[in-house]
Amino acid sequence: MKTITVAKGDGIGPEIMDATLKIILAAGAQIKIEEIEVGEKVYLSGNTAGIAKESWDTIRRNKVFLKAPITTPQGGGYKSLNVTTRKFLGLYANVRPCTSLHPFVQTKHPKMDIVIIRENEEDLYAGIEHQQTDEVVQCLKLISRPGCEKIVRYAFEYAKQYGRKKVTCFTKDNIMKQTDGLFHKVFDEIAAEYPEIENEHWIIDIGAAKMADTPEAFDVIVMPNLYGDVLSDVAAQITGSVGLAGSSNIGEECAMFEAIHGSAPRRAGQNVANPSGLLQGAIMMLTHIGQSEIAEKVQNAWLKTIEEGIHTYDLYKDGTSTRLVGTDEFADAVISNLGKKPDTLQSVHYEHDKQIIIPPYKRREPAHKELVGVDLFVHWQGTNPDVLAEAMKTIQFPDVVLTMITNRGIKVWPEGFSETFCTDHWRCRFKHVTTGKAIDKNDIILLLSAAQKAGIDIVKTENLYTFNGVDAYSLGQGQ
Repeated sequence: MKTITVAKGDGIGPEIMDATLKIILAAGAQIKIEEIEVGEKVYLSGNTAGIAKESWDTIRRNKVFLKAPITTPQGGGYKSLNVTTRKFLGLYANVRPCTSLHPFVQTKHPKMDIVIIRENEEDLYAGIEHQQTDEVVQCLKLISRPGCEKIVRYAFEYAKQYGRKKVTCFTKDNIMKQTDGLFHKVFDEIAAEYPEIENEHWIIDIGAAKMADTPEAFDVIVMPNLYGDVLSDVAAQITGSVGLAGSSNIGEECAMFEAIHGSAPRRAGQNVANPSGLLQGAIMMLTHIGQSEIAEKVQNAWLKTIEEGIHTYDLYKDGTSTRLVGTDEFADAVISNLGKKPDTLQSVHYEHDKQIIIPPYKRREPAHKELVGVDLFVHWQGTNPDVLAEAMKTIQFPDVVLTMITNRGIKVWPEGFSETFCTDHWRCRFKHVTTGKAIDKNDIILLLSAAQKAGIDIVKTENLYTFNGVDAYSLGQGQ
């Protein structure tokens, strides 16, 4: 008997959670339920996180969290509970299977069967943002080697355990050479450890287009957080419906399982919602806690029900569906099919132990790190970079000089184009007069002190480093 934490959520959440629990308990799930309250009521009570400390204690004690959709109130500084839970509990891997149910659920892609594995903790979702000038705000994109290694290794281990033949990586490393470049580099390193599994890399834009057009070309796709968030919803929709998809969020100690859709408050309390997305999350939960036989029984019964045309309103279609049912009736139909298998759709068989365990991250020997320059970001209302360059040259000194100015990443000095539109946010790069020679942090202090005296508004600095002699910073586009 495994104790799990359950949150019934908001909107349609309580209805679909009751239906989901009714089905898996009828199938023989050996679980004990400990319920907590999260979401709208908690937010509106004054808790901007949407969850109380006592609820955190319950989740951390039980390690397994089945969560229905919640409503996050608009405005007021309310934080996303999903993002917070994933980060606080170290749920680094988001897993979303997307399989078409043709011909019973309408789709243009009848052979689609892919799994999207998304990094869950970092990337732009670190949420580190600042306004620096009147016209410019920034969001920091953080990609770490430990984060890349964990998610990529998880993707290959998932493919290995579930008999998948190929793992594909999506990044935009032709533009973001440091951040996405690291993700791609780690992918290549780890792929070499799994020679029995085919691997490939696609640039995210053409990869996304290919997935939307020919999803059968892919098997398992692994990618950073933002891309994975967008494309997992796209993938779910082109299988037939976002409302049918569930996901798991896996960490080294805890795991969270959920539907990927929202709380749909307009449908609440009407007994019309489709519980399938949350049920899919619960099935993934059952395999995670070692109750694969129960998970298999529930999934096959659900497939049989879909195949019989017993559909809630979101799936119902004349000519394909046979009976329009509500939330409760759909749950009853699945329960009546327990022990049966689909005739047309592919039945499932799960191994007894599907919990994927990856080895702890091992930190490498530190590289030789050398400071070779600094970027000073300046708030300046002018429009002519030549004028700014003359001002910045007044703060340089014999060994450390201005070498470049960019605006929104485009080089505008020296030899910039007059056609380039410039905002009030300028990156001014200072390096040693001898290319590649190190500078001292005292040099940066001297530059900042001189800028202060000259009335130049420095809003941010970024140190420029080499690691083992390799430049570890971006150049200006056009350089």
